[in-house]
Amino acid sequence: MLKGVALLPLPILYLLADLLYVLAYYVVGYRRKVVRQNLENAFPEKGAAEIESIAKAFYRQFADVIVEILRMAAMPRAEMQCRVSFTNPELLSGYVAAGTPVLILGSHVGNWEWSLSAAAVSFDFPAEGVYKPLNNLFFENFMLHTRSRLGARLIKMKETLRSFVARRKEPRVVALLSDQTPLKNEITFWTTFLHQDTPFYTGGEKLADRFGYPVLFLDVKRTRRGYYALTFEEITDGRQAPAEKEYPITEAFARKLEAAIRRAPADYLWTHKRWKHHRPEGESRVPSSEPRV
Repeated sequence: MLKGVALLPLPILYLLADLLYVLAYYVVGYRRKVVRQNLENAFPEKGAAEIESIAKAFYRQFADVIVEILRMAAMPRAEMQCRVSFTNPELLSGYVAAGTPVLILGSHVGNWEWSLSAAAVSFDFPAEGVYKPLNNLFFENFMLHTRSRLGARLIKMKETLRSFVARRKEPRVVALLSDQTPLKNEITFWTTFLHQDTPFYTGGEKLADRFGYPVLFLDVKRTRRGYYALTFEEITDGRQAPAEKEYPITEAFARKLEAAIRRAPADYLWTHKRWKHHRPEGESRVPSSEPRV
């Protein structure tokens, strides 16, 4: 049934998105309290009316992303290439052409699911993404099909290091969504992000340090409904020696992501409890003195 609905063109699916927006915001009130609290904490300088405006715009965008992800199950390659463009593909291609694997640090800005498939149809080298399997077997199988049908490859989170060791010199690009909240016992890095103490995963940085890979930030801009412009920003060329006690790559990612969110607040994913953990009192930004890899 989902694959059948995915055959509908996006203009038709956007009618469904309009209905989803009304249901989620006005009828069900899906996580409205969480969204409002996140926005108020992230933008204390904005008044109640502006916060409400951003919240409504977010729910509209969120509904669009849902049907856009559904459309991926039947979207032709040509349509993906038309709807997602890379503004500076040479930055990525240059590294891969030289035989260097590249790490991409992405986020939940815009349509995070389209980005990997867009890379798969736009470049002639492997485009891979690290993912965490879903608990629901039906949706896990559906999303595996949806994410890989245009040529993208998927790496289970728990198999990431094994994949990098086995294919350490294979020219490819590997993307990680690096703005998710770590488990409390896995937190090794804190920074101030959108006015709040925020932990970040440091897995991308550890991989970059261990293997000497370049790291690029993926900046996603929604240019209009159903169209996105993706820009690569270099964080490191992989030649610098790893810092012993700081996390410069993760810190740079946080700053670039913060700028992207401030540019278009409604395009970020606000429904998750991103700030559910609290930095222990007196704990420094990098609390662990253990080896980073």
